[in-house]
Amino acid sequence: MKVSDEKRAATEAGATPAAPSWPATVCVCLALALGTLCLYWPVGRHDFVNYDDSDYVTANTHVQGGLTWENIAWAFTTGHASNWHPLTWLSHMLDCQCFGQNAGLQHLVSVGFHALNAVLVFLVLRGLTGAFWRSACVAAFFAWHPLHVESVAWISERKDVLSACFALLTLGAYGKFVTGAGKPAETEVDRTQVPAEAWYVLSLLAFVLGLMSKPMLVTLPFVLLLLDYWPLRRWEFASTRQRLRIVVEKLPFLALSLASCIVTFIVQRQGGAVSTVLSLGARLANAFVSCARYLAKTFWPEKLSVLYPHPGHWPGWQVAGAVALVLAVSVAVVALGRRRPYLPVGWLWFLGMLVPVIGLVQVGIQSMADRYTYLPLLGVFIMVVWGIDDALPPVRGRAVALGSGAGLALAACAWLTARQIPYWADSMALFQHAVEATRDNYLAYNNLGFYLSNQGRSEEAMKYYEKSLEINPNYEDALNNLGYALAGQKRYPEAIAKYEAALRIRPNHVEVHNNLGNALSEMGRIPEAIEHYRFVLAHKPDHADAHNNLGIALAMQGHLDEAIDHFHAALRYKPNYASAHSNLGNALAAQHQFVAATKEYEESLRLNPDDAQAHNNLANVFAEQGRLADAVRNYREALRLNAKNPEAHFNLGLALARLGKLQEAKSHYVEALRLKPDYQAAQEQLKQISGP
Repeated sequence: MKVSDEKRAATEAGATPAAPSWPATVCVCLALALGTLCLYWPVGRHDFVNYDDSDYVTANTHVQGGLTWENIAWAFTTGHASNWHPLTWLSHMLDCQCFGQNAGLQHLVSVGFHALNAVLVFLVLRGLTGAFWRSACVAAFFAWHPLHVESVAWISERKDVLSACFALLTLGAYGKFVTGAGKPAETEVDRTQVPAEAWYVLSLLAFVLGLMSKPMLVTLPFVLLLLDYWPLRRWEFASTRQRLRIVVEKLPFLALSLASCIVTFIVQRQGGAVSTVLSLGARLANAFVSCARYLAKTFWPEKLSVLYPHPGHWPGWQVAGAVALVLAVSVAVVALGRRRPYLPVGWLWFLGMLVPVIGLVQVGIQSMADRYTYLPLLGVFIMVVWGIDDALPPVRGRAVALGSGAGLALAACAWLTARQIPYWADSMALFQHAVEATRDNYLAYNNLGFYLSNQGRSEEAMKYYEKSLEINPNYEDALNNLGYALAGQKRYPEAIAKYEAALRIRPNHVEVHNNLGNALSEMGRIPEAIEHYRFVLAHKPDHADAHNNLGIALAMQGHLDEAIDHFHAALRYKPNYASAHSNLGNALAAQHQFVAATKEYEESLRLNPDDAQAHNNLANVFAEQGRLADAVRNYREALRLNAKNPEAHFNLGLALARLGKLQEAKSHYVEALRLKPDYQAAQEQLKQISGP
């Protein structure tokens, strides 16, 4: 008869174990959950960041639209953000439906999942091993280790905490299936319990949901095989037939993993996320170096960064050292594995779960990422906690020594986590820290510039873009952003040169095409601009900005009906798009549909009350309808917002003249001429009022 891990340890120590009661279990669960919530509570005041959050939430019209049937269908059919993870999209949609654009509340949802995952780690490990305090210790390390801050404090990594929840439910249900399989019902109570086969189905279902949250779980079937070895010990006394059955049980899981791998590879290929620049040798070298760096940061978590840029090729001595470390640990766990089976299981858990993200297939520009350790580190924590417990002899004071050591280590983790969390407060804090923690981080410099640009600090932003391009002259996003900053200064030829350079590197970059179209339009090169807008819409039909921009260009050519269609499309994909409402109003006004135009201007101003041009245009429509008092009120508001607009002064003068207020009208004509000395219409009106 097998005994549990806890009982065996207690027997070797010469004591009879006392099984912790359910109240003790509840207390540990509460401590894990509340401790995690308290530690991460500050993220409730954090903002979105300008790295992936736009793809996942802030600029994603489907997500912002909430849980509609159209958006749900999109979630299951899209490869947006170079991944297929429909449940993650649904999670973000539900957030937006409940909380709108409140970043803090969305952060706290991720914290809630992390706290739940910590509890699940404890309950699943305790159920599999029977070890109460060791399971609690592993769960606490999982909950409070600083390497996991990225997965919890970054809204775009909701997929980490969500997929981990389903992965842990998969392991828990699988454990119930194994312990219940073939066990006869001895009492009436046993007969009412969930059959073992039902636990198997639940495990399979949870795995499906996990893959639909993040495809990194594709190696989870191999973790199930590891659990069969330890702690379930199904291989130990199994016959050949029984071992074959154990493998066959995993075939449905493996089939799902294979399907997920194929879908993910296709989606990432189509999204341009898979890099073919690095050779297989360079990728293998990075895999070993990354493993070594993950282990180093597990035990000494300093200089953690949102991005660790891939150097292209690692120095030979680093690769040799990393290979030696990985091989040494592997040999050690194999040598000790017969007496301490948790060592090979933990080590293979760590390595196996990293395989999809270790860089053998290079996705993105990172060499490694803290978020990739979210589930894999459980293997290392198991090795450490069980290993220390085994290593300490059964002497007096053993429990106190173990408890004190664990408490100090957990306190250190919590302190480091509390220090790491503020770096995720906003884009400035995040990427300023990334610059300090890493070398030649061109993405961090670029994103710092992007943040400053959105704050209206374009001169500072340009310096960061230039710094990014000094490190990597072929970084297309920095070229695009620098071009945008130059266009903001009306330096359109220079901006166009930057956009064209970006497109030479990445010809299908839709945002660059859209920005290039805008610059060409500003220079009067409307047909060329239209070509770029149509290119964007051919590759991304739901690009609201491109629809809006194309509508403007078509209206300038007099194609008002087609322009109106594109403004409607922009609003279909982005309903609260103030600029598109205003532009639609312009097109309708040009067709003398003044009532419809008025509605569009009013909606635009509801969304953006400080749009001076929309106030001016609405006033024009009122003037056309003879509603002069309403027109004057809106012209005055337009001038309050922008007193240097000669057209608004002229228009207000016309309205006042029609109301018989000639002296006041005259003052506005004079001001219009002061701002625009060659304003012929204002000169003519002024002559009419002043006389010959």
